[in-house]
Amino acid sequence: MAEDRSRPIVGTDLKVVADYIKTGKAKAIHLFTGAGISTSSGIPDFRSPTTGLYANLARLNLPYAEAVFDIDFFRHNPYPFYELARELWPGRYKPTTTHAFIRLLQEKKLLGRCWSQNIDTLERRAGVSGERLVEAHGSFAGARCINPRCATTMSQEEVRKHVFAVPSTVPTCHKCASYVKPNITFFGENLPGAFFASLPSLGEADLAIVIGTSLTVYPFAGLVKKVRCPRVLINMQCVGDFDEEEDVVWEGACDQGVEELCAELGWTKELHEIYDTFTLDEEVADMEQKDAKDEVEEMTEAVEKGLKIDGEENGGRRDGKEEDVPAWMIWRKPKM
Repeated sequence: MAEDRSRPIVGTDLKVVADYIKTGKAKAIHLFTGAGISTSSGIPDFRSPTTGLYANLARLNLPYAEAVFDIDFFRHNPYPFYELARELWPGRYKPTTTHAFIRLLQEKKLLGRCWSQNIDTLERRAGVSGERLVEAHGSFAGARCINPRCATTMSQEEVRKHVFAVPSTVPTCHKCASYVKPNITFFGENLPGAFFASLPSLGEADLAIVIGTSLTVYPFAGLVKKVRCPRVLINMQCVGDFDEEEDVVWEGACDQGVEELCAELGWTKELHEIYDTFTLDEEVADMEQKDAKDEVEEMTEAVEKGLKIDGEENGGRRDGKEEDVPAWMIWRKPKM
């Protein structure tokens, strides 16, 4: 834990957080968010032991569940990822009450940074400024060729046309014919440069609110240890190094916690007004909306379909490299 961190608020009551914000001392609130803030929109989380996406993918013929987001696996077989991408595509889901809270902090000029692990772009759809948003694991907003000697970019709209074509196709580079991948950070890739460039701003935080994350993926999980200000956790369970004797720990659903905090602040009307402006993307809104459990099942079926497509087409590696990589190197699960 960071040294000399001020701890003027502790406990399990969000009223003390509201009172602290009302004092005017919280002028640069930093939010650290994970999949939990999007589950109420219908997007499943990835890591729940029995209901998460990875747990369901484990039953498929993948070298390991996370392979669908592994860069080496993608180079040989992008079909499972792109079948999954169709289910996760931005616009299928509406931002949540928690996203409305982030936007509200921005409108009140209290948002220092929103550090997000999510790739769903719901913060962007909620109207959070790119200047305040750090997408630590990238997002669907933009794409590029995976050949490092080329790296030609492709717009989100152009990728979308491939994903929603009938039948769907995998986008390839116009210059070198390598596969194109959205700007999502896969296992085996470095985090975006913007993540590291934003790290100095942590020193400006005067209140840190962690919402909907297991704090198990590094280096993101280490961020909340670096702040030297009061810390608040709104999550289904206590995670990381949070402690009720040193921090505010509120256990429950993200949206419920946000509603409770905004009620204490007198912001409920404004919160709901922002939420009521959220809509779905008309181009993909006709896809049936399901609860999170059904979405996990559908996403798992989509990945399985991608595996079958690769088997039928016998696709090969397309990353601008001519050398053959031995299977034992490609399919080994990386250490995490």
